[in-house]
Amino acid sequence: MALNLKEEYKLYIGGEWVSPKSGKMMDVRNPSNGEILTHVPSAGPEDVDAAVAAARAAFPEWSQTTPIQRQDALWKIAEVLDHNAEYLAELVSSEMGMPKGSSTFIEIPGAVDHFKYFAGCIRAEEGFVATIDPENMGVTIREPIGVCGLIVPWNFPLGIGSWKLAPALAAGNTVVFKPSSYSPLSILEATRLIDEAGILPKGVLNVVTGGGESCGKALTSHPGIDKLSLTGSVEAGKSVLGAASCHITPTTMELGGKSPNIFFDDCNMDKAVEGAIIGLGVYNQGEVCSAGTRAFVQAGIYDEFVERVCKILANLKVGPAWDDETGMGPIVSPEQMEKILGYIELGKQEGATLKVGGHRSLTEPLDKGNYLEPTVFVDVSNSMRIAQEEIFGPVLCVIKFETEEEAVKMANDNEYGLGSGVWTQNFSKALRVAKAIRTGKVWVNTYDQVPANVPFGGCKRSGFGRETHKMALDEYSNFKNIYLAFGEAPFGLYPES
Repeated sequence: MALNLKEEYKLYIGGEWVSPKSGKMMDVRNPSNGEILTHVPSAGPEDVDAAVAAARAAFPEWSQTTPIQRQDALWKIAEVLDHNAEYLAELVSSEMGMPKGSSTFIEIPGAVDHFKYFAGCIRAEEGFVATIDPENMGVTIREPIGVCGLIVPWNFPLGIGSWKLAPALAAGNTVVFKPSSYSPLSILEATRLIDEAGILPKGVLNVVTGGGESCGKALTSHPGIDKLSLTGSVEAGKSVLGAASCHITPTTMELGGKSPNIFFDDCNMDKAVEGAIIGLGVYNQGEVCSAGTRAFVQAGIYDEFVERVCKILANLKVGPAWDDETGMGPIVSPEQMEKILGYIELGKQEGATLKVGGHRSLTEPLDKGNYLEPTVFVDVSNSMRIAQEEIFGPVLCVIKFETEEEAVKMANDNEYGLGSGVWTQNFSKALRVAKAIRTGKVWVNTYDQVPANVPFGGCKRSGFGRETHKMALDEYSNFKNIYLAFGEAPFGLYPES
């Protein structure tokens, strides 16, 4: 399917497509070949002001819609995305390098499912009543929080975008949405499709594109924003939290990760080897916040495990994102590619052994894109920087352990706490280890499954708040308690005589 992109895009504010006040534009490149796909606005403070004003103007009416009305809107959005799934998948692959199989069978279906799921959740929300005594009760109701600033990363633009947009709209909020500068097109095109279908009133959804310094800071520091939700790096999280603190703006933070993936010697080896590949996130070039890039492997299976994982990765086809045979696509940008290569060099200097990969792919036609070989380091110490810092690329650090206690200790010896994996056929051990690991998510005998209806989020420096579950509605809501007293007798505290 051929992409039908405009030469230049505009901002979507108040139900209209408008040019940025500054007139500045940014290139959006295809990481598979380095070519410019199109140009999008570089929004500044004035544009953000206009978007927030439009969202605030739309809030009173949208916040008073019924759960049935909002359910219908979310379901219609899901239908529009589903009807255009192939096109949107190609957009995601073209703008950020996700292989066709991943964008087609993971990214777009996941986005569709989250809108359907939250459409159902809002109908199930009934509030609650506390009976104090026969003459007193408390009624607690959910109210929308206001205008939500949603900031999504480049690695899963529509997928993570749906994690935020669906519950925000379901709860009755209006939105100012900021996609990544690297991958704004799928969001802009999805917005166009929603707009053309006439699903949302003007101003309920607004989209501003631009860099963090201009657009991002203007959004996160804006006094008209009632809620901020960010998925990004720890440094981005610090910046957003600092800006939000000025106005005491509540936030949801899903930040970085350096997730442990623990393989015990009684695991199902065939499944575990696949689990290590999935955990590395090659289906999205390792650009996965919860990627299991620290593989802790028990000594009894270490040699066989390393041999089998390395064999698969050495034969994995690296290529253009929309090639049917591609197993791993290009890194999103030259800058990110250089960062990963820097960590690979650091790993060598630290004394780890480069077992497979570790180089940029420079043969034609890959020399025109941002291609790296999937990489495996062995002889890794958990204290090495390559084992402690988030690389955000296809670099696996394999660490040997002897005992369960040693594995848990090393798994927790890291500043992040997003995801983790446990591989064993002993479910008592699986549960024991899962409870001992300090992460927000633990997968047992699988990895990176994030369906709508189970919560996703982290602890420690990986952030706080939960998404992909009905509890996300709480992130976008205020709860009001109405205390009702039915008795007619005076309190008798201040007698008149």
